[in-house]
Formats: sequence, C-alpha cells, structure tokens
Amino acid sequence: MKILDYKNSLVNSYKQNKRTFIFYLVLRGLVILTLIRCIFTRNYESAAICVLSLLLFLLPAFLQKQMKIEFPPLFQAIIFGFIYAAEILGEVDHYYVIIPGWDTMLHTINGFLCAAIGFSLVYLLNRGSKHFNLSPFYLTLVAFCFSMTVGVIWEFFEFTMDQFFALDMQKDFIVQEIGSVTLDPNNSGMPFVIRDITDTVINTADGKTYAVNGGYLDIGIIDTMKDLMVNLVGAVVFSIVGYSTLKFSKKSAIADNLMIKPVDKSED
Repeated sequence: MKILDYKNSLVNSYKQNKRTFIFYLVLRGLVILTLIRCIFTRNYESAAICVLSLLLFLLPAFLQKQMKIEFPPLFQAIIFGFIYAAEILGEVDHYYVIIPGWDTMLHTINGFLCAAIGFSLVYLLNRGSKHFNLSPFYLTLVAFCFSMTVGVIWEFFEFTMDQFFALDMQKDFIVQEIGSVTLDPNNSGMPFVIRDITDTVINTADGKTYAVNGGYLDIGIIDTMKDLMVNLVGAVVFSIVGYSTLKFSKKSAIADNLMIKPVDKSED
C-alpha cells in the first residue's frame, strides 16, 4: 500500500505543474511499453530493468514524504529523464554501445544533479540551524565534494560488478600505446613504453586464442577516469551557479529550479 501512497503523492505533486505531469506520464507509458516488449521477446533481464525504472520513478515521492522536502518540478523532470535515458535507452536499448558519448553525457548530468542535491541539503541545514553557519565558499565546496563522492562510489559499484559478475560496466577501450613498469625487461622500475600497437593476441589455459584488432584492450581504467572527469565538470558548473547565487545574492533561475526546499508546514 505504501507504494500506492508514494505514487499518489507523486501524481499530486506533478499535477501542480502540467508540463511536468505530462512528461512523467509519457515516460511512464514508454517504460511500460518497453516492459511488454521485453516480456514478449522473453528478455527477462531487460524486463527487470523496466520494473526497476518504474520503482525509481517513485523515489522522489518517497524522499519528499520521508524527509519533508519538496523537489522543484523541473528537478523532478530531469531526474526522471535521467532514469529513462540511463536504464531504458542506455541498458535496454543499448545506447551506451550504439551512441558514442551517451555514457559521458549522463555522467556529466549526474555530476551536475548530485552537486545540486548536496548543495540543497547542506543549505537547508545551514539555514535552519543556529549553531551551523557555513560561508558560501565552504557550502559550495561541500556540495562539490558530495557530487564527486557519489561519482566515486558509483565507480566502485561498477568495478565490483565487473570483478564478480563480468558485466563490463566499465566499458573497454582500445589503445595504441601503453607504458608499463611490469613489462620492463631490465626490471629497472622505469616504465617500458610500447607504441603503435596494431593488435593483441590473448591465449587462454584451455588453448583458445582471441585477437584484439586495432591495439591493446584497456579494461576500464580510461572509462573510469573519463566518467570521473565529466562528473567533475558537471559538479563545477553547478558549484559556480550556487556560489554566485549565495555570494552575490543573485536571483538564479537555474538554482531556484534545482534547489530542494523544505515543505511548508502550513500546507500540512
């Protein structure tokens, strides 16, 4: 019954903004259609992702109800668009593989959104406490660190899934040059550089051979660092917006539409 309560709470909050409510209904309908398609094609793993997405759609309502906070309509729309782009388009429809830069775009947005969440939560604590008073710079720094921490934890999760379940969440890259201390024939501790790699041959203990055409197969380092770098870009962008809003008392439409607000008790 609680799920229905969160769904009703979500619908009621969305009805306050017609465009956001329509956007929510469209995305929800698309996920349900994708779920039906996956069931008919017996792609049960993708069907599970669709169910997970529908549950994630209830997350803002759950947080609002439990934490007595309010997500602005635009922020809610971005969150649901992000969930749909990451889970349905990215995982089910394989946009991560089909469209170059899809993963990079989502990690950049994630850095921006997490900085907004961290900024809002610390701002609410800072504003509502008589013994807790942070300067605009320190508040922004905490929000930036919050965003980067979330990004690092996600990379830990991807690494764990790859190591234990061989999921390749940290996508592979083919490179043509590597520097390695391990490959140094003289064991001098100096990096041994191999350039212009054209292909790599992999031999396994059971006698099988695999060829990597085009270079050497990097199994996640480049993808991890790229994700963290674009997460940093997103975090920095919002940090600048948030700092400017507090420091110079500027009215920012971006900050206002992305700032989590406490629920007005007079409305209860």
